Amino acid sequence: MEGQGEVLGPDGQPMSKKALKKQQKDAEKAAKKAAYKQQNKEQQSQEDGAHEKENEDVSEGRYGTLPLNQSQEKVQRKIYKICELTPELADKKVWVRARLHTSRAKGKQCFFVLRQQKWTVQALAAVGDRISRQMVKFIAGVPKESIVDVEGTVRGVGQKIEACTQQDVELHVDQVWVVSTAAQRLPLQIEDLTRPEGENDLATVNQDSRLDNRILDLRTTTSQSIFRLEAGVCRLFRDILTQNNFVEIHTPKIIPAASEGGANVFEVTYFKSKAYLAQSPQLYKQMAICAEFDRVFTVGAVFRAEDSNTHRHLTEFVGLDLEMAFNFHYHEVVDLIGDMFVHIFKGLQTQYAEEIEMVHKQFPAEPFKFLEPSLRIDYAEGVALLREAGVEMEEDEDLSTPNEKLLGRLVKAKYDTDFFILDKFPLAVRPFYTMPDPTNSKWSNSYDMFMRGEEILSGAQRIHDPDFLTKRALEHGCELDKIKGYIDAFRYGAPPHAGGGIGLERVTMLYLGLDNVRKTSLFPRDPKRVTP
Repeated sequence: MEGQGEVLGPDGQPMSKKALKKQQKDAEKAAKKAAYKQQNKEQQSQEDGAHEKENEDVSEGRYGTLPLNQSQEKVQRKIYKICELTPELADKKVWVRARLHTSRAKGKQCFFVLRQQKWTVQALAAVGDRISRQMVKFIAGVPKESIVDVEGTVRGVGQKIEACTQQDVELHVDQVWVVSTAAQRLPLQIEDLTRPEGENDLATVNQDSRLDNRILDLRTTTSQSIFRLEAGVCRLFRDILTQNNFVEIHTPKIIPAASEGGANVFEVTYFKSKAYLAQSPQLYKQMAICAEFDRVFTVGAVFRAEDSNTHRHLTEFVGLDLEMAFNFHYHEVVDLIGDMFVHIFKGLQTQYAEEIEMVHKQFPAEPFKFLEPSLRIDYAEGVALLREAGVEMEEDEDLSTPNEKLLGRLVKAKYDTDFFILDKFPLAVRPFYTMPDPTNSKWSNSYDMFMRGEEILSGAQRIHDPDFLTKRALEHGCELDKIKGYIDAFRYGAPPHAGGGIGLERVTMLYLGLDNVRKTSLFPRDPKRVTP
């Protein structure tokens, strides 16, 4: 049939060979384009899958910031202390809550140090089957000083980690959760606060800056060690006195008259009258002795309105005070106090060696030396030593601060002790209630105790006869009506007694060989500072 096999065009007419050839070419071109497009689509799909797999967060659900803890739930989980992380726990999975001390990210891993009080441990997060890049990046971005919960496996290390207290292990991280986020910019860096003076010519933080940011300063391993040792002084003081049948009492800090008879008191408004902050628990300790307590001690705040901006003076400090009835001679009390200090010093040596070492890493000092029994010399002998060294002073003249320090050096050179008792002070330089010496009224039954050439205790036998006490109070210009209750306490029979008052912060400062008492006062108060 004519026209059979002809291909008709869109207009219904047979197509020419040329048109047919062009149509065939167009069809081949379209097929190639479709095949190329399909190939590209499959390749893109493969690439997307690979990219998605690469970006898959294998650590999801094992890191992040926890919601605010409002005690929503009770979690049954053992939290280990950093000091417990030792080789004995090798390969054990543990949880730790600590501060992020420092962090250093490099490539696919992040080293960071966890700090808990005075202990530190190194931790490591490295990209792997369970640790993602996202997790490593998150850890590296956590601000220093933030509190974190970390789960990890304790691993032994081949080489000691000198920068941490836990030198034989590190923590290989599985989970990291931020419990409390610190500010991104801290006013002071902990590393700067712990740097010894003159180390690599790097800047150190001055004292005012430390005290203005005391919370951060107290976080350093040095401060943590200082105040643990100071707590030890207080505990050892309590322990030895309790063992010797002393009763702990608590005395008023708001009193009707100046307890030392002087003018250096803080006056406060007390309703429609005036009162004073106690310079000492002295009068109340004595009244407790009159009340048949026999042996008492107290630990509490003492206030001194002295405009002294020295390295050893505070307007508020912690007083460790004791009072004791004796049988025949006030040296019964002096000897007991000397033995008490020996007990404290020995206890610090054996129980706080680690803290002492940590403090001396930042603030080097000679080890504290003492004798057993404690050295006791008369005031006149101390003056004679000073005169031999070229000091011009009267025999009954009070010691100046420079002469105190010089006497400390002379005693150390002669007797090889940093602690000694100076007995029989001149009566004229002691408070009104001090008992005069029975053979020479120029002297008194009073004593000071010294550490590294600085006074840390002042004490005496007290006058326990009310008439004699009244006479001495008048000679000192005391207003009798304001101390009537104190004097009356001796009218009903009072045993002979003696005691003393100790400054806790000063003892800690001098035992550690520190240069300023503000380092051993948690939040120091002086004439220029009542904050924070």
